[in-house]
Amino acid sequence: MSKRKTLILTFAIIFLSAQLSVNFIRQQYVVPIIMYHQILASPKPEYRLAVSVKAFQRQMHFLKKHRYNVVPLETLADLIKEKKKIPPRTLAITFDDGYKNQYTYACRILKKYNLPANFFIIVNEVGRRNKWGIRDRLSWKQIKEMRDSGIISFGSHCLGPEPLINIKSEQEIKKEISYSKKIIEEKLNQPITMFSYPEGKFNDKIRQLVIDAGYKLAVTTNPGKSFPNDDIFALKRLRISSTANNLFVFWIETSGYYNFIREQKRRK
Repeated sequence: MSKRKTLILTFAIIFLSAQLSVNFIRQQYVVPIIMYHQILASPKPEYRLAVSVKAFQRQMHFLKKHRYNVVPLETLADLIKEKKKIPPRTLAITFDDGYKNQYTYACRILKKYNLPANFFIIVNEVGRRNKWGIRDRLSWKQIKEMRDSGIISFGSHCLGPEPLINIKSEQEIKKEISYSKKIIEEKLNQPITMFSYPEGKFNDKIRQLVIDAGYKLAVTTNPGKSFPNDDIFALKRLRISSTANNLFVFWIETSGYYNFIREQKRRK
């Protein structure tokens, strides 16, 4: 074989290998849906699900400064369902559990940067007081005020916090899913179309009950490859914790490839 043909063949192999690598990487992309729980002034180290106000402020500023296309969860689900091209740097922001500090801190910062977000509330814990008698959950008044901001919408996180897979009775599971939807709809006088599985745990049967109840989408954490990335009733989310105080870590987690990274970690 001549040197010229050898060179052409080598180049072709390198080019095809590069293309295959690029295509593989693209296939691993999942539009990031980030998940928060508590936003606290000075979270204690043992509060694994808490992010400091300072860190949250920096993260939202980062998204705004770098022109992320932050969209409501319903908008993202529609794009996925209709198989439309999703704009670069698209991202959705979610909150679970309905902590009062989401109203006190998160809502103010979201409004400052005009970033839409979706909040999932545990219905039976609305207005709850903790063991010290301090109200640590959102009240219906606060929920309505947040909704009226125009950038915040609400979904169901069930009646109580118990993972649905732990409940033996199908009737009880249906009640958790459907009755929580009904109560929020009555309180807010609007349709509720979003559902969050408690602790992100579910199975095929529970997923179908959510669909049957009339929801348009459901979010989880990371169910693995058992459910495809375009399943709008098993939308994968990334929990943001204190490790994302470092904006480089936050950038990696919001890159769209972090789901692939953590799925590889699970295999080890």
